[in-house]
Amino acid sequence: MTDFHYSVEPEGIALITWDVPGRSMNVMTLEGLKDLDAAIDRALADDDIKGVVITSAKSDFAGGMDLTVLADMKDNAGDDPAKGLFEGVMQMHGLLRKIELAGMDFKTKKGGKPIAAALPGTAAGIGLELPLATHRIFAANNPKAKIGLPEIMVGIFPGAGGTTRLARKLGAMGASPYLLEGKMVAPDKAQKAGLIDEVADDPLAAAKEWVLNAKEADLVKPWDAKGYKMPGGTPYHPAGFMTFVGASAMVHGKTQGAFPAAKALLSAVYEGAQVPFDTALRIEARWFTNILMNPSSAAMMRSLFVNKEALEKGAVRPKDVPDQSVKKIGVLGAGMMGSGIALVSAMAGIEVVLIDRDDETAERGKSYSADYFDKGIKRGKATPEKKEKALDLITATADLSALEGADLIIEAVFEDPKVKADMTQKVEAVIGEDCIFASNTSTLPITDLAKASKRPEQFIGIHFFSPVEKMFLVEIIKGAQTGPRAVAKALDYVRQIRKTPIVVNDARFFYCNRCIIPYGNEATRMVTEGVALPLIDHAARQLGFPVGPIQLGDETSIDLAAKITRATKEAMGNEYPASEADDLVFWMEEQGRLGRKTKAGYFDYDETGKRQGYWKGIHDKYPLADEQPPLQEVQDRLMFAQVLEAVRALEEGVLEDIREGDVGAVLAWGFAPWSGGPFSWLDIIGTPYAVERCEELTAKFGNRFTPPALLREMAEKNETFYGRFAPDQAKAA
Repeated sequence: MTDFHYSVEPEGIALITWDVPGRSMNVMTLEGLKDLDAAIDRALADDDIKGVVITSAKSDFAGGMDLTVLADMKDNAGDDPAKGLFEGVMQMHGLLRKIELAGMDFKTKKGGKPIAAALPGTAAGIGLELPLATHRIFAANNPKAKIGLPEIMVGIFPGAGGTTRLARKLGAMGASPYLLEGKMVAPDKAQKAGLIDEVADDPLAAAKEWVLNAKEADLVKPWDAKGYKMPGGTPYHPAGFMTFVGASAMVHGKTQGAFPAAKALLSAVYEGAQVPFDTALRIEARWFTNILMNPSSAAMMRSLFVNKEALEKGAVRPKDVPDQSVKKIGVLGAGMMGSGIALVSAMAGIEVVLIDRDDETAERGKSYSADYFDKGIKRGKATPEKKEKALDLITATADLSALEGADLIIEAVFEDPKVKADMTQKVEAVIGEDCIFASNTSTLPITDLAKASKRPEQFIGIHFFSPVEKMFLVEIIKGAQTGPRAVAKALDYVRQIRKTPIVVNDARFFYCNRCIIPYGNEATRMVTEGVALPLIDHAARQLGFPVGPIQLGDETSIDLAAKITRATKEAMGNEYPASEADDLVFWMEEQGRLGRKTKAGYFDYDETGKRQGYWKGIHDKYPLADEQPPLQEVQDRLMFAQVLEAVRALEEGVLEDIREGDVGAVLAWGFAPWSGGPFSWLDIIGTPYAVERCEELTAKFGNRFTPPALLREMAEKNETFYGRFAPDQAKAA
């Protein structure tokens, strides 16, 4: 079988149709590269062929590169994987350059055959890099389609000529949203931006017509034409100089130097802009190889692409349970969480009953969805029709009988076991025997909450993160008696609302909060030691965290931290590890400085709620130390506080799959995305070094940094987590 099918149209046009067998969307494979190369050679060698159109037999054009291509390039080079990668990437460049030049004489730029691309739908990654090498790109008038180069989002950058071609086509500034931000846009916006050339109701017919009427001048790319000047200027042009200085500052400001792919991409553009096009492609290939050899990029691709996709497709779903898609959902509690759950459920086309203590409160919860759509309509992200359709699916009421016929209930009431138990019993008296009951708790053990249920095997935890509509992760918690159908129902529901699930076993704080809380505690411990607040936050941001732990404390509210601390103390009794961090949180609570919501916390705020700088009054109680600790020490304390909890969660069986530990950490609280997650980070630094560093931290700061037995054992054997625990597909990635 072949990935690219060759046929000849009556008009003398060679039609090369991309259709990878067994895939819902085309991806570029090694076989595909060979097929495409052979098809192009055949078309260029046939004197009867007037031109070529490359299209897809699927509803979309292509979704990117099959990552096994890169793995094979490494493996085929034996002891020199960098050489194998570089040579393999240069072969791709050679193929796309062959398409671009299309048989023309390089000096005269004459004698070539027109080659066009017809995109029926989404074109991402290599799915856009290939069309960029053709002479004209036609896209279907398909608002659901997305066009762009999202590689930067998974730790690499467009390395098949997309970086060089787009920068030369749009200029460094024009290309930056698509290269440095991975922006994906609909066809009409792609045309306005210059990513593609035309939008047509029938792109294949339009492409054929253009091929038959194309002139030799239409085939010469701007960078191959005499007198070409890069839009916006090259680095040594006055305007271009300012562009590249600004771009460098912008990249460093956004990444804090923690994401190597962004810096490598900018280097490829900067260096490539100063040399001829073919040399620029070689520079791009060298930087691309550099990134592919960086363990950070491999970890990001594995976690944010391979592992994330596997979890979304049901990698941990019980295999013998039939489809459990949700038709009608009951949401108990119309506060911010319940309202958000109702919103995302209605957006997925699910009938929703939103329950609260009275109709007025329930209706306020429904208005959350109306407000969300109104904002979207103003920004052009939604339509009145979509708003009406979603709101029609939400019934806001205090009447529990409206829950009849629901197949999933999600309880999002006040975080009090007694309140939750009362709602469980009242609702179970109304719902059907087969209905699954879920609690959206962030801290309370599911096994304990399930004691209020008559059907504990149908009771499960579904932990959303706030705000529900923006956060990508959902944590599913199995209680001691939770059955496989409840797990399947939760997973199928999360798939319906297009979020990424992880499944963990029951324990206090589950997995995500179990790791987040020590992160915040370590930061507040440092404050009590006299470490400067900016140093703590900036140390975290330079590790790639979206916000520092001090700022995070203000955003999530200090009284919430105090409440969790008190509840944990009560539950653990004498086993609770008290610390100075608790004293700081309680003191802040007493001062009425509860964070952003009160416009007073670790930061000062103006009347609009905008941060005005760190609150200097905190040093009246906790004076700044005369000598501040090294940046590396602050970063190690913040990282190991989280990572060791992740290892303990795996050791204790709370985590059943390290893929969930990595994906969950990055998506839930932004754990250093460049690392791929806590287990990937440990694999990058090595388990022997991790134990050595933990022992140093233990000696200086206490037993909380004591390496777990599992980590010690792995260090002694020099094992990696993915080498020991990952499923085969994750190991291969």
